[in-house]
Amino acid sequence: MKVGIIGSGGREHSICEILKRSNKISDIYCFPGNAGTSKIAKNININIEKFEDFKNFILDNKIDLIIVGPEKPLVEGIVNYLERFNIKVFGPSKEASQLEGSKIFTKKLCEDYNIPTAKFGVFVSKNDAKKFLASSNFPTVIKADNLASGKGVYICSNFSESEIAINEIFDGKFGKAENVLIEEFLDGEEMSYFIISDGKTIKNFGTAQDHKRVLEGDKGKNTGGMGAYSPSRLINNDLEKKIINKIIKPTLQGLSKMNIEYKGFLYAGLMIVKDEPFLIEYNVRMGDPECQTILPKLKTDLSKIFLSCCDGELDKIDIEWLNKKSLCVVLCSKGYPDEFKKDIEIQKLENFTQSSNKYLFHAGTLKKNNKIFAVGGRVLNFVSISDNFNEAKKNVYKEINNLNWKDGFCRKDIGYKVIS
Repeated sequence: MKVGIIGSGGREHSICEILKRSNKISDIYCFPGNAGTSKIAKNININIEKFEDFKNFILDNKIDLIIVGPEKPLVEGIVNYLERFNIKVFGPSKEASQLEGSKIFTKKLCEDYNIPTAKFGVFVSKNDAKKFLASSNFPTVIKADNLASGKGVYICSNFSESEIAINEIFDGKFGKAENVLIEEFLDGEEMSYFIISDGKTIKNFGTAQDHKRVLEGDKGKNTGGMGAYSPSRLINNDLEKKIINKIIKPTLQGLSKMNIEYKGFLYAGLMIVKDEPFLIEYNVRMGDPECQTILPKLKTDLSKIFLSCCDGELDKIDIEWLNKKSLCVVLCSKGYPDEFKKDIEIQKLENFTQSSNKYLFHAGTLKKNNKIFAVGGRVLNFVSISDNFNEAKKNVYKEINNLNWKDGFCRKDIGYKVIS
């Protein structure tokens, strides 16, 4: 079987690496992939936004299954387009992808189906938003409505910070903005909860806690994610039942009443307040770096899981996991998430050896003339699987220290809430 993966980050490299275990797969194509995927797949530099050219490449090369990693192609309807040509695609439709494509769509769904979430207001101009904020309690949360690669969320402690957030969003920092979302601040602990669905059956696909802020102690600017650990320290049977019954099922039922079938990964970003889950946001794909943290624990053939979802047969497959702890640390280019230098060579990567309990997933890397260069803000993902988080953390930071890449940095406290 030939498989294609859309994306170039750590999430896509991890999917590629775990798929490589399958004896069903003969060839893997990555569009466009990175320096890491180039070792185990065929990297293809094709413009994914030109759906017809992409479709022709799939048909010409007889690729049996396409997996969509990032959110943008999903929101733009690549699944709908490819399925018109009987191409198997793993991922939700354009209509279902509104859960991530528009935060306001999701908030209104929560309102209609009594899904617990923060109280909110939608504002269509800077003036209206600022008037509301002038009489608001702080802290408050301000969000860009559209896709923002995990960065369009501001937690503001005063009016001055809120004004900056409103101006940046409406001035187009995350693309054209017609609305801004202002939410009450929920004081709790975040958790990422994942399910997989074929449109009829849903199955748990792990939990994690992501560290979004750039600085130790969860301080500083929001990023795409500085590291994660799995499973979340918060998960238990009672909480999981609440998440499924109060959040996941009502969401899918609400979509169903709009004649929208949900197929693919669904990532619920949650705030847990006094053992009660509140929905912060949905992502319509695996998180990054949560995917890199969760997938190495998977025992079941990942290609079988993807195919069962495409064929509507998820109920026929058991998803089995290693009873292990996992921790991932993201190594970034100095300056991220602000300005950073590109095309910086990374040496000594050949000294790292993948094994069943340690992984190195590439993100913002490119291979040129047999050398590897950093071309993005988040560059490498070091992952360790162990019986306990403390051991996993030691193993990860040992590898990062061995690499000793002077043009990069990482947070030193990933997993601090679960490691004493």
